[in-house]
Amino acid sequence: MTIFYLIALFLFIGYVGRLSMQLCRRSLTEWWLTTFLLGAGSVILTGFILSALYQTANAPVWAGSVFITSTVLNAILKRLLPVQDRFSVMVLVRERWGTAREWFSQLSTYSRFLFSSLFITLAIIAITNLLTVFFTVPNEWDSMTGHLNRVMQYIQRGTMRHFGGTNWNIDTYPKSVCTLQIYAFLMTGHFENGFKFIHHLSYWTAIVSVFGIVQRIGQNKLSASFFCALAYALLPDFLMQSITTETDIVLTAYLSILLYMLFAYHSFRATDRSANRYLYLAGMAFGIAYGHKITFTLLLPSVFTIMVYTVFLSPSWATTFARTWRLGAAIVVGVCLWMLPTGYLKNIEVFGHPIGPPTALKHQSVERAGSLTNLLEQGSRNVVRYGYDHINLDGIRNLAIGARLNHIMREPLVVLEDKLHMRLDEETDFSIQPFAFDRKFVFYNANPYWGIFGFGLVFPLLVLVLIRYVRSTPHIFLGIALGLHFAALAYSAPYDPFKGRYFIETGLFGITFLALLFTNSRVSVENPGRVSWKGYVGLVTVLGCLSALLCIFLNTRALPFAWTAPDGRSFQSAFKADRIRQMTLGRPDTYVPYKRFDELVPENAVVALGTINDDYEYPLYGPNLSRKLIAINPFEQGLRPIPENADYLFFDKSVIAPKPGDIRLGTDTTMRDAVIVPGEDYYLRKLK
Repeated sequence: MTIFYLIALFLFIGYVGRLSMQLCRRSLTEWWLTTFLLGAGSVILTGFILSALYQTANAPVWAGSVFITSTVLNAILKRLLPVQDRFSVMVLVRERWGTAREWFSQLSTYSRFLFSSLFITLAIIAITNLLTVFFTVPNEWDSMTGHLNRVMQYIQRGTMRHFGGTNWNIDTYPKSVCTLQIYAFLMTGHFENGFKFIHHLSYWTAIVSVFGIVQRIGQNKLSASFFCALAYALLPDFLMQSITTETDIVLTAYLSILLYMLFAYHSFRATDRSANRYLYLAGMAFGIAYGHKITFTLLLPSVFTIMVYTVFLSPSWATTFARTWRLGAAIVVGVCLWMLPTGYLKNIEVFGHPIGPPTALKHQSVERAGSLTNLLEQGSRNVVRYGYDHINLDGIRNLAIGARLNHIMREPLVVLEDKLHMRLDEETDFSIQPFAFDRKFVFYNANPYWGIFGFGLVFPLLVLVLIRYVRSTPHIFLGIALGLHFAALAYSAPYDPFKGRYFIETGLFGITFLALLFTNSRVSVENPGRVSWKGYVGLVTVLGCLSALLCIFLNTRALPFAWTAPDGRSFQSAFKADRIRQMTLGRPDTYVPYKRFDELVPENAVVALGTINDDYEYPLYGPNLSRKLIAINPFEQGLRPIPENADYLFFDKSVIAPKPGDIRLGTDTTMRDAVIVPGEDYYLRKLK
């Protein structure tokens, strides 16, 4: 049956690609982005419908119903968008390949060096990451406690309805991404790494979007578009998420498509009568993005800023009104179809808030700051903290020598902070983890920021634009959008050293500033002379490539080869480590009890879970994801009775008191000082 489902999957991808050719211009970029948008939108809507019918785990129904949904969506869009002349994607690929070869052949020796370095680096990383996606298990903290745990619960229950999970994320996070993961999982014959497919595809989609955005604002200059796209592909924080099941990279893909549609509308609105297509597709992308994650709210000021430049500014109020109502109507429809059904309304019904329970709000949002005065003070402190975190040789400092070089480079910043008495590391009331000038290895290895491309090129160019030394109207608005999102992240939640993953969306605005290196005469690297400036850009590019390679090859969560980290901890290759070892890398003290559980409990057993919010539950499903797990200690709802059909009880001593005959699985207490959140004292009880 797996072959049947794989055929259905590839037929669906081909079908959506064919439908997209009727909706977009003859452009390879637009075809990719429209296909991704239509495909994701179809699967999400299908998932909502199947959940209501209790068919979430029905693979044959999934295989056929996505075709129906995409056909209906396409029919609606075709009534709104003028149908384009058909074109062949393969012919277009050959044409674009010829154009790229001609472009490269005409580059100067210096530019060839820059682009060769970037292309070769990306090729090495692309192959490595693809192997990692297919052959290593997911192991991110949030996935082990919440994201993948709830996907398995939805499959077991046959519906995505609210049920009350151990971790608060299970019921409160929007469910649209779950539909995409479930579809990939079922269509690949219950292939566990199918959960990663939408995330890895989002990586490439965002890269294509960056290329297209810069084409729209950079006078169709290929050098600018390629440089921005390649640099973004190598940003450490973006690169790290491409092989995980973290949710932010998927939001980044949706945001990138939204931005592309807005800039495409601005570029073609004066010459193309069918340019309104971009407004309708932008509304669709807006609804899907908002339905994906509530943190899209933090992007609204930035998105509105881009809308001002691309849509609202016009010679007359009548024109502005005509554009605005079309975009507004598209957004309303997008919100109704892809945002409202994803879980926000249910959160209001259950918790009284669209995000979740009060405990979660106090832990991770503005409520933790207390008064408005303190929020303004601590939020401003967070702006500086995140600014400091960006000025790091991410990737390179995974090596001991790189860490020392990084420390030396940042010493003037530490002295400056001390002289200004900013108390960045002393004030902790609006911090999840205290700020440190030298972050722990576990933080910067897993969640870096932008690395040298960020502080070496993006921020300097941003400053040059804002002081009007470099003049570029679209970059003024992009700079404002970047600043608004940076501030939103700083003021909306406590400081978190793992926050690097949220800045990949900010990076979408920032990376476009690199286009100025090829489009603005004052900073262009294509002008004759300027040896020092070209040398500096070349150095940043080489170090950026090196940092990207080291981020991937020294990523302890998914090491291609065995390695001993600078903190002295040894890691096996992710391709050779056993499943439980790899999944408990974030909580190594739990390896022994989880390994014993896996050895003692049959693969098809029904297990009741008396665990707490921070416990990893996903590894307990077993190597074939065949165990049925039943949470009996749902978040803040109290302990429930053990179900009669349960074969085993896995529990924490802090939740259920052990009794004679229970097997103590324990926890490695020798690691307590080395882990962020120590494991519990785990027990196993045989019930039948």
